Amino acid sequence: MTTLLTLVVLVLVAIAISQMTKMFELSQLTTENSQIANDQDNKINGYLLFAFLIFIYGITIFSFWKYTKVLLPTAASAHGAEYDYLMLVSFIIIFIVQTLTQALLHYFGYKYSGKKGNKALFYADNDKLEFIWTIIPVIVLAGLILWGLYTWTEIMDVNDEDDPIIVELYAQQFNWTARYAGDDNVLGGANVRMIDIDNANILGLDPSDSYAADDIIVKELHLPVGRKVNFKMRSQDVLHSAYMPHFRAQMNCVPGMITEFSFTPITTTAEMRLDPDVVDKVKRTNAIRAKKAALGEDNSDPWEFDYILLCNKICGKSHYNMQMKIIVETEEEYNKWIKEQKTFKPAIASVN
Repeated sequence: MTTLLTLVVLVLVAIAISQMTKMFELSQLTTENSQIANDQDNKINGYLLFAFLIFIYGITIFSFWKYTKVLLPTAASAHGAEYDYLMLVSFIIIFIVQTLTQALLHYFGYKYSGKKGNKALFYADNDKLEFIWTIIPVIVLAGLILWGLYTWTEIMDVNDEDDPIIVELYAQQFNWTARYAGDDNVLGGANVRMIDIDNANILGLDPSDSYAADDIIVKELHLPVGRKVNFKMRSQDVLHSAYMPHFRAQMNCVPGMITEFSFTPITTTAEMRLDPDVVDKVKRTNAIRAKKAALGEDNSDPWEFDYILLCNKICGKSHYNMQMKIIVETEEEYNKWIKEQKTFKPAIASVN
């Protein structure tokens, strides 16, 4: 109701301002009623251009000051540093070009505003200028594109070198399920047509496939630090996207096919919790939650940082629920945890 009343008030205010503007225009009628801009109009527009230039620079500076603290912390994957550096260089170039072009645009708009009796001087073409403003963007963009392609090729080099752990991420509306390949490090065959909830076969594994017998199905993702992980991704229903922001990793999960992504975690969850940016974020978040708790609002318990797997495609009305906790730990901790998990064959045997 409050939102509706706010919208109604805003609409009424807009109507009132519109009517007042019309009344002001009627009261300012003079003998000169031309639709052609005169020198005074051009002068006013020139000043407005400068005012708008100051506004966009001001809002940019304000955004850097106010919102850089909500950016992601240091990347927790081996490829993340290169990814972040490429993005940083791209943003610096964009920022410099935007600053210069906007300044020139607004300055020339003011300096060369129309004046009565002046005739505009223009060039139908200027080969030197056209060469300069064409070749510079071509060189810069070509460099960024080649660098981006090289980085993309390096990141997307999914192979079996370095003895990777094989993990499947299974997406469905609206949750994630992970499947580890077990001691043989080979995922068993699976098909959506084999899903049998009553017999604990929630991913449609083929019971006759020997590789599936030692597969481990879990709802919480554990990864050993410093160990390469090859992810194979499936979707049961619609297009999802496996997004692990702290690892700078994202890949679409497409129904009917398997997509892949690979990375090596380099920072444990415990280590990332000590990162100054993360400590500051937890502090700010819990201050907000404390205020909500004082008002008796739900979901206001203190928060502790964890890596997380999200869905980055709007896959339905409960899309926001598609989250899975990721724990990066030492090799010893991971081995202990994985040994405690029940494999597929005993799991379905206990049901039957």
